[in-house]
Amino acid sequence: MFPFKYPNNSWKEFFDSKREDLLNISIELSKKQQELQGLNIFPKNNDIFKAFELCEINKIKVVIIGQDCYHGKHQANGLCFSVNNGVKIPPSLRNIYKELKNDLNVVRESSDFSALAGQGVLLLNSSLTVHERLAGSHLQIWEKFTNDVIEYISKVSQCPIVFILWGNYAKSKKKFINDNHHIIEGTHPSPLSANRGGWFGCKHFSESNTILETINKKTIDWNLI
Repeated sequence: MFPFKYPNNSWKEFFDSKREDLLNISIELSKKQQELQGLNIFPKNNDIFKAFELCEINKIKVVIIGQDCYHGKHQANGLCFSVNNGVKIPPSLRNIYKELKNDLNVVRESSDFSALAGQGVLLLNSSLTVHERLAGSHLQIWEKFTNDVIEYISKVSQCPIVFILWGNYAKSKKKFINDNHHIIEGTHPSPLSANRGGWFGCKHFSESNTILETINKKTIDWNLI
């Protein structure tokens, strides 16, 4: 079966409750690996649950929901829209950089968003793995699990959270978020969507901080590396 390294932090209760689901996911991933021999599965095993390891559930302030892991070599690092430093910047991330500059005059020097996760930004892909060069190849395997994650956060979080939903797929997750939380939604940063209008100038990063200020939470330093 596919090997998993489970988070051993404030997410433990949730992951323990999903052992059977995760066992089934492991079996399905192993089947995929057999079917598509010669192609890698991304990210590395130790990074599959990186978003949960770096952002404890009781410290979440903002949730950004992505759809799929990057499916090129060395790209996926377990955090949505993030790549390790030194990796070529994917187009969606390049557009995020442009909007950060437009919105907050932030010029990030790091493409790794680990420091954002450490501030309470859960960078959650709906599919936590992908096969090399095959976008969406594991989405059906993971979708129920990550839907359950969103619903769980929404129910157990005692303080309001800002959910950022970019694109129609992420917007479809609204049904798992209750009315205690704040939702920011808009265009996806991929070039196909962003160039049609609605992404550049959306100012979602400053908007999320404004919301955090109104609920007396420390704002996110989007330039922290």
